[in-house]
Amino acid sequence: MGRFNLSNQYKAIVIGGSAGSFQGIVKILSGLPENFELPIIMCLHRLKHVRNGFVEALSIKSIKPVVEPYDKENIKMGKVYLAPANYHMSCELGNSFSLSTEDMINNSRPSIDVTLESAAYVYKNKLIGILLSGANRDGAMGMKRIKDRGGLTLIQDPAECMMDTMPTAAAKLTEIDYSLKIDEIIEFLREVNKVSKG
Repeated sequence: MGRFNLSNQYKAIVIGGSAGSFQGIVKILSGLPENFELPIIMCLHRLKHVRNGFVEALSIKSIKPVVEPYDKENIKMGKVYLAPANYHMSCELGNSFSLSTEDMINNSRPSIDVTLESAAYVYKNKLIGILLSGANRDGAMGMKRIKDRGGLTLIQDPAECMMDTMPTAAAKLTEIDYSLKIDEIIEFLREVNKVSKG
């Protein structure tokens, strides 16, 4: 038995992050085991006008391919998805994405809340939500939705964050299951992988 209380039911992992989260994301993606199967759905605040370079920078280090999904693209095992710049990204029933250019939420597009809340709706208690460093409250409500629907919630330890507003806001809004440093998040995901392989 590992240090985390995990079941083998998880179907997806959703990660939100903003200011100060990039290095943590790179470390997580480079620390995944090669046989990691669960899809990882990421919504990171990024500059609207910088279309190129972000996915490439993540892909260089990531064990798994990182892609920006198209509208209606199916969510597949073993892939890492990143919300495209200037689009809200939602998970849809039937295991696909939808993209929209609706108004900003929490001054953000993509909005982490949109991605997290839609993933909570689709995956319910089979979802793991992770919220990293960030300078605003986007993602806090999404984490509450994940918890309310039976999913597992995890924040980056605020003491380690470059900007602790985002994980702290989530912890104030709902009872978070784990507060972990980036190295511990990698350990956590490795354990999830072992459990999911049963």
